[in-house]
Amino acid sequence: MPLTALALNCTLSPSPTESSTELLAQQVLDALAEHDVRGSMIRVVDHDVRPGVELDMADGDAWPDIREQLIASDILVLATPTWLGQHSSVCQRVLERLDAELSEKDEQGRLLTYGKVAVVVVVGNEDGAHHISAVAFQSLNDVGFTIPAGGVTYWNGEAMSGTDYKDLDSTPETVARTTRTLAANAAHLARLLGTEGYPPSDAT
Repeated sequence: MPLTALALNCTLSPSPTESSTELLAQQVLDALAEHDVRGSMIRVVDHDVRPGVELDMADGDAWPDIREQLIASDILVLATPTWLGQHSSVCQRVLERLDAELSEKDEQGRLLTYGKVAVVVVVGNEDGAHHISAVAFQSLNDVGFTIPAGGVTYWNGEAMSGTDYKDLDSTPETVARTTRTLAANAAHLARLLGTEGYPPSDAT
C-alpha cells in the first residue's frame, strides 16, 4: 500500500486567500509524491476547531473529522506562518488538540501516533523558523510522532520587508533542496516504521 500524508495548513487566512504556508506545504506534498506518498491538505482555519485538549469538544467541533484523517495517515506535515517570531495561533490550537492523543493507546500500550512521522513547514518574512521548529518538534514528539533527520523546511524573508514566499518569482534552490531531502527522509522513515513498529510500551 502506498504511504499517505496529511498537511495541516495553519495559516491565519481563510480560503480562498492565497497562502504562502499552503504554497510551501504543497511543495512538500509534491516532493513526497515522488516517493509514492499520496497527500492531501486541510486549511485548519476554514474549520471550526474548538479550543481544548479533548478528542471532541462537542457543539460542532471539527477536530474529530480532521483527527480521523490524521490517524489514517502515515506522515503529518504541520505547516505554519511566522507571526511575532512565533508559530500561528491556529498551529498552537492544533498542538493543544493533539494533547488528547496521550490518552489513546493500542492493545500493546503504544500511542496511536507511534509509527507516524511528522515534519514541519515554516514561512515568514521575519526570523523565527528555528525557534518554531524546535517547539513543534518537541510538542509532536511528546504526543508520539517521530521526527526524521532534516525534518523542517522553511523560508525566512528579509526582516521588516513586505515580501512573502508566494510573491517570489521562483523557489530558492536551498529551499527546494531542503524540501526534497525532507520528503525523502520522511518517506524512508515512514516505510521503516510501517515495516517494523515500536515495541510494546510499559508506560502507564
